Amino acid sequence: MARHLAAILIADVVGYGRLSQIDEEGTRVRFQADLEDVFKPQIDAHAGRLVKTMGDALLVEFHSVVDAVRCASEVQRLKQQRKTDAAGDQALEFRIGINLGDILVEGDDIHGDGVNIAARLQTLAEPGGIAISGSAYDQVKTKLPLGYAFLGEQTVKSIDEPIRVYRVLLDPSAAGRTIVEKRRRRRGRWRGPAMAAAAMALATSVGAIFWSPSWPDLLPSFGPQRVTYPLSDTPSVAVLPFINVSGDAQQDHLADGLTDGLITELSKVSGLFVIARHSVFTLRGSAEKVQAIAAELGVHYILEGSLQRADTRLRINVKLIDAVTGLAMWAERYDRQYTDLFAVQDDVIGKIISALSVKLTEGDRNKLGRIPTGDLEAYDFYMRAEQGGHLYSDVDTFRQTLSFYQQAIDRDPRFADAHAGIARVAVDVWRNDYNFLWSAAVARKIAYDAAGEALKLDPDNARAHTVLALLQLVDNRPNEAIESANRAVANQPSNAEAHAHLALVRAHTGSREQAVGEIENALRLDPTPLPAMKLLAGVVFYLSQENRRAIDLMEEAKRLLPEAEAAREYLAAAYTLDGASAKGREEASRLLALFPDSNLNYYGYLYDYWRTEDLSRHLDALRKAGIPQWPFGFVGEPASRLSGGDLSKLVGDKTWTGKHRNGTDFVQFFDRAGNTAYRSSNTNITGVYEIAGDRLCETFEGYFLDRQVCGEVYRNGDEHMPEADYVHVTPQALKYFSIGP
Repeated sequence: MARHLAAILIADVVGYGRLSQIDEEGTRVRFQADLEDVFKPQIDAHAGRLVKTMGDALLVEFHSVVDAVRCASEVQRLKQQRKTDAAGDQALEFRIGINLGDILVEGDDIHGDGVNIAARLQTLAEPGGIAISGSAYDQVKTKLPLGYAFLGEQTVKSIDEPIRVYRVLLDPSAAGRTIVEKRRRRRGRWRGPAMAAAAMALATSVGAIFWSPSWPDLLPSFGPQRVTYPLSDTPSVAVLPFINVSGDAQQDHLADGLTDGLITELSKVSGLFVIARHSVFTLRGSAEKVQAIAAELGVHYILEGSLQRADTRLRINVKLIDAVTGLAMWAERYDRQYTDLFAVQDDVIGKIISALSVKLTEGDRNKLGRIPTGDLEAYDFYMRAEQGGHLYSDVDTFRQTLSFYQQAIDRDPRFADAHAGIARVAVDVWRNDYNFLWSAAVARKIAYDAAGEALKLDPDNARAHTVLALLQLVDNRPNEAIESANRAVANQPSNAEAHAHLALVRAHTGSREQAVGEIENALRLDPTPLPAMKLLAGVVFYLSQENRRAIDLMEEAKRLLPEAEAAREYLAAAYTLDGASAKGREEASRLLALFPDSNLNYYGYLYDYWRTEDLSRHLDALRKAGIPQWPFGFVGEPASRLSGGDLSKLVGDKTWTGKHRNGTDFVQFFDRAGNTAYRSSNTNITGVYEIAGDRLCETFEGYFLDRQVCGEVYRNGDEHMPEADYVHVTPQALKYFSIGP
């Protein structure tokens, strides 16, 4: 094995899993065509070596980083030309990452941090774009007719030190310049309580933390500030994170996966009380004694263990401890083949149930008797997806997670948990409007379809039932949402997430006492919750009109997520309703500083599935706190407002050109048949429109939950953009425009 310095290029197809679901053979043919017709000729022309293809990705080595960047820029230009010449929706897009660093050479293959960093950079590139490391930039910044945008220092997975990252600007007008680009978190259309639903399972502006197992920076440290809980009436157990003693960090996901698997299976047993994974993983590496840990989690028993893998062999040590006496009730050492992993897990669960004298129901036996998949490689992909999770507003991690789930399904199409994993990512995408992955309409359909497929394969799948409950809630199907959420809890009685979502559904359907009881169950099962769980709990208490409890939890969430829009929104309303008007105005002011387009009309459209009295109460509190009626606090002069007759002259074979209040250029065309097409730098959508009274109403399928959104048009008297003739204000945007050619 040898080391040397090299320039590493990694390219990956954008949305390959989704495209394969639509047309697997066609997508593969297009990938091979791009490989043969675009990549290989450019790699050869720039003295590179194609090390290998990895599914939908390529790994390439160059002796010169200048050659690597030149090759990448030519590839992306050619790809853009092919996209223009061919059907745009059929052309593949690639992200490319380039790093200059030290690599390990083993035969024809290469690996090491130099390669890992290139892989992480690829996820930071835009579709059709290139991201390079600081080390690469230092070598090429003055040697190529390109521009660069500095994205700051980025912390990436598995790399200890932050990395300087630059985006390559292919536009010839940018050549020779380096700009500083402040990359702002994309604002999704799902916020608030729906967002709070998302605060757990659906990312939202609060963050996709609910499903994410890996939030080390936000997990509270284990210490004396944590509350001591009383013991449950039923046998209670916490499964501490298994320790990977292999000496190979690549096996961490296996140790964590075994921990997760045991927690998941034990939480299905109706006669057990099992602490949630979030809380036990805060204890990783804790030096506290078992008795102290058990006391603070409120459990009688602790399961701890270690895992070591060597090639195909597994060595697992497990011990069940009675924390009251400090004595081991049962211990076992397993020296097995990796293929025996499920058998080991089943044996451990059986021994725990026997040691604790738990009586299994017929339903418990059926659920425990079902193995997730017979394909260990599929399970390995699934565990990687679960351990990777998806971080707060991190679209690129969504992609990687989806890729792992899809690879698991490719190995075993009947793997219900992997289908449920795709469902929960899709519902996140839908609620966040992350159209870098799918349009909202596509994401919503995938969420429904994947959850349905999971339940067809495993009718007891709690995650799939939870996803359905959230979809049904927002689709104004409250009875079905309640039924789905109840099934999730029934199928996994110790699942804190299932209880939390049932609480949210109950709160939205007016069952306040039941909602409070369920969220208290969730917090008891997850005594050290992540910020999003605290925010979700706060929303449940808020909807249940327990403002003080809501405020306490949302303040904790805000402390850890200071830019969480939902926390500011609900705190503004809760403080106002609790009589603390000054605090309410302060939170509203901070919300508007973070998101100046926040407005009451937006919330009114977004929360149309709320009960009327709850929505009126919420909007009235926000109004008193200082949230304006329209985006950016716009107030139009009545005399400047266009009537329906005047509006009709601005549509019908007319093109609007102008800028959003935030500076984004846009063009919008209206034909005479009621169709409209809108285009900006990152959006290209079509919809329908009509004039209703003095308002222009538009619907863009798959956007803003398919709502028809109505706005008003005024003659422009705003000094902010004096060149525009008109102002179009909607709950979503403030646009300045003139009639173009």
